[in-house]
Amino acid sequence: MQPVLRSNDLVELSWARSVLADAGIESVLLDDFTASMEGSIAAIPRRLMVADPVVAQAKGLLDAARADLEVPRDAHLETGP
Repeated sequence: MQPVLRSNDLVELSWARSVLADAGIESVLLDDFTASMEGSIAAIPRRLMVADPVVAQAKGLLDAARADLEVPRDAHLETGP
């Protein structure tokens, strides 16, 4: 197994696991307990792991999904008369 994401952002980790699960890729979250005992400081990031044969596919899926989330900075501004 190899890590495809290291983070202590629980929302990001949950999102990544969901993206991978939707593609049929199983993942395992390591260091969750240790990171929580240390107060989720950056010294001990949680690691999202996948099996060796699907590492490249998993990283590609996460990169593509992350790109889909990116919105231009001014996209939320309304244009008016």
